[in-house]
Amino acid sequence: MKNLPIKNIINRPITLIGIMGAGKTTLGKRLAKQLNLEFFDSDIEIEDFAGCTIKTIFERQGEQAFRNIEQKVLAQLLSGSNRVIATGGGAFIDPDTRLLIKEKTISIWLKTDLNLAISRVEGRDKRPLLNNVDIRKKLDQIINQRNPIYAEADITIDSENIPHDQMLNRLLYALAEYSGTQSQKMKTREPD
Repeated sequence: MKNLPIKNIINRPITLIGIMGAGKTTLGKRLAKQLNLEFFDSDIEIEDFAGCTIKTIFERQGEQAFRNIEQKVLAQLLSGSNRVIATGGGAFIDPDTRLLIKEKTISIWLKTDLNLAISRVEGRDKRPLLNNVDIRKKLDQIINQRNPIYAEADITIDSENIPHDQMLNRLLYALAEYSGTQSQKMKTREPD
């Protein structure tokens, strides 16, 4: 894996998108380390910016206020150097944020099925959208609403319950393939 030439051809930040429990943070950290890039978790950056937890933002100000803060924080993250950014599950759903991600980054959708997502989020109270609801029903609704939008990502990887190194290898190969395709498009583009 170390011989993949993608370090040299990654010319934009990389964003990981998908529903909660997809593995964006876990895989993002590993991907950043492999590519020798900085890693940012947008949820942590939002909490630093707001001075409180995401749960508190939802409780005090509501989801729309959270989305506004999220957009500001992501705009700052996306204007930086090449890096890996794990986004919150709803970030790519917002049209303005999605446009920003599509224009400035290589987006990777970690496509996750319902049962895997449930197994990864059940029993955790850091997910405001899952508080006081039937988790299976709510996640199924979220998946059905968001998947068609997530499908606009540059790269899609099926998130599976396999060792992290195997998932990382899938990400790296998909990035290498994507980067090679983009590089080839640049070479064959007609001069202005």
